[in-house]
Amino acid sequence: MLEFVDAKTRQRDAFRTDVLTGLARPQRTLPARWLYDDRGCELFEAITQLDEYYPTRTETAILSDNARQIANLCGRGAILLEYGAGAGVKTEIVLGTLEAPALYVPIDIAADFLEQTATRMRDRFPRLHVHPIATDFTSDFDIPAHVPAKHRVAFFPGSTIGNLDTAEALAFLQRMRRHVGPGGLAMIGADLKKYIPTLIAAYDDRDGVTAEFNLNLLARINRELSGNFALARFAHEARWNEAESAIEMHLVSLAEQNVTVAGHSFAFNDGETIHTESSRKYSIDSFSELAIESGWQVSATWTDADQRFALFGLSAV
Repeated sequence: MLEFVDAKTRQRDAFRTDVLTGLARPQRTLPARWLYDDRGCELFEAITQLDEYYPTRTETAILSDNARQIANLCGRGAILLEYGAGAGVKTEIVLGTLEAPALYVPIDIAADFLEQTATRMRDRFPRLHVHPIATDFTSDFDIPAHVPAKHRVAFFPGSTIGNLDTAEALAFLQRMRRHVGPGGLAMIGADLKKYIPTLIAAYDDRDGVTAEFNLNLLARINRELSGNFALARFAHEARWNEAESAIEMHLVSLAEQNVTVAGHSFAFNDGETIHTESSRKYSIDSFSELAIESGWQVSATWTDADQRFALFGLSAV
């Protein structure tokens, strides 16, 4: 329990630092990981059910359609390390397919939500040992020593790899390779480049769920950092950045206004934005090149018939 409390304290301090630093930049920026407090996780799960949001159902179908091949790649007695576990819905498909999985290690920054996921997995798979780790999976951390070193399989679904820029993605993939060790494996989902209006709609749905998800970050700042953001004076916007091959989410100030966070004041111009997330879109070749540069070998690639999404099976070399 002490480890759990310490993790929450570290996260709160990191959140404050990131927010104050990001809001002081000329292009105000907040790291996407802070979108995922308990309410943010709930809203994201709602997003995954939207008609416009194709990635979740497409990747889920890929996992189901290729379950036997995935199980064969992972082998018997796999230890599944899931980065950014969230609700672990897709993980149930994988764990239900694997032959005698030995251990499930969900890793997520939303500590309370993580505990709920761990409890559900224990109920769903009574014979499976579950050891959650509450940490920011994009930072440098070690897998606890009591987790066996052999048969580790890293699982990173949902195209979250797209939230990282090239340097961050390289560092993350190299850290993941260190975590699984020699002979270890990884399965990573990546959203593929496609028709731009389809991408925009996926990040700006007609029901406004994604807008609520984005604005919830301001509500979190108000609650946890004594902020006074007026949410009605900001609007969600999704835009395409061709140079970065990425959908960007922004919060747009609708007026000139001053906002206070943790005793610090920030002046916003009308139309000024806070950049909250980038979701980069890959081609199969571009992701494969990134994986190889990070010390992996691409052992398998699974995709849907329309090549909207891809799941990559990687082997540490």
